[in-house]
Amino acid sequence: MFKRLHIRLTLFCTFISGLILLLTSLICISFSEAEARESYFSNFELKAAMLIHQIESQSVLSLEWFSQLKADTKFEMDIQDNGTKLIFEDLSPQRLDPRIFALARKAARDEYGLTEESITSDTKLSSNASFELHTGGKKYYACIALIPKNSHILNTAVLQPLTELSHSINVSRVLFAGADVLGIILLGIFFWFYTWHMIRPLIINRQKQTEFIAAASHELRSPLALMLSCLSSMSKASADEAEHFSEMIMQEGKRMGRLIDDMLTLSSSDSTHFPINKTNVELDTLVLSAYEKFEPLALKKNISLDFILPDTLSTPYSCDRERIEQVLSILLDNALSYTPENGRVCLSLSETSGRITIRVADNGIGIPDSEKESIFERFYRCDKAHKDKKHFGLGLCIAQEIVHMHKGKIRVEDTPGGGTTFVVMLS
Repeated sequence: MFKRLHIRLTLFCTFISGLILLLTSLICISFSEAEARESYFSNFELKAAMLIHQIESQSVLSLEWFSQLKADTKFEMDIQDNGTKLIFEDLSPQRLDPRIFALARKAARDEYGLTEESITSDTKLSSNASFELHTGGKKYYACIALIPKNSHILNTAVLQPLTELSHSINVSRVLFAGADVLGIILLGIFFWFYTWHMIRPLIINRQKQTEFIAAASHELRSPLALMLSCLSSMSKASADEAEHFSEMIMQEGKRMGRLIDDMLTLSSSDSTHFPINKTNVELDTLVLSAYEKFEPLALKKNISLDFILPDTLSTPYSCDRERIEQVLSILLDNALSYTPENGRVCLSLSETSGRITIRVADNGIGIPDSEKESIFERFYRCDKAHKDKKHFGLGLCIAQEIVHMHKGKIRVEDTPGGGTTFVVMLS
């Protein structure tokens, strides 16, 4: 499922980004081509104006000058003097069909009113028109000029094929297309890794959810199976045995209830509806209350339970009293469960520069370094604790969620001389 989602997200993001890239490229290339055409046409008009000026200023039009001019400008020209052609084909052969020049002159007459009849003997200035000519599937820039000269009219037609401009535009389009293809490929590679980075937490969360359900099912199945077994045996058991089975059913029912409560607590934290009702609480009183609550259990297990409080009363701390009590209960219960007889557990509270630190230290079996990063995971229990049915591996996870809801931190470290110390830091 996630693999398909990964592919679809990559394709979708690449498609949208590629489409935006293509649209941007089309806009850029359209402006670029329009600017190139405008610049090319302006250059043509400038050269044509210089040509007309040269013809106007020259008293004699030599073939050498004309051939050199044509070579420099790469123009195709046709000059007529009262209908007589002035160009000698052997010196400057035309590469264009004469009919193209005729079409250009016709366009100048029809669209710009440029006719030889409009030129009189008194006319001193030349008349010209520059435009773009389309014929035979090809494009040309055309300039038609009527130049009065020595009582004659030089009808000058200048054409420049747009082959070079078209080639330049096509090269530019190919470069843009290549850049777009490369850009889309790079975007695809980027989104492949980016979308994987985005959905990876979902994959991990789904995996953890599956593991959580599997572990929860296993934990619920065990007491349920025992309860069903006891019920089945009660029908054939004596009164004393039936009472024993009834007690076992009660214990397993309570055990199942604790597990369900823990799972509901974690479910609330996952759905961001974890109830936190903050009030000002004196933490030294809270620590003392937790000590008194677990003192009988410590005495029963022959474990020394101590507490250390600051000399002065701590500043009231804004927190959820019941949730912080729950954290202390989880840590003290773990400590008393994994500390051997004649062991020691110490609960302490300190305050430094507005930071409150609560420590629960024991000299029990300790936690290997390789497992310290995993103990806050759901249903995780050290191998040495697997036989303890009172612990499901959810307590520390719940404690961590509560501490995080209070913007605090919780960590585990080794107790000097052996054992485990849990440190809760609140600010």
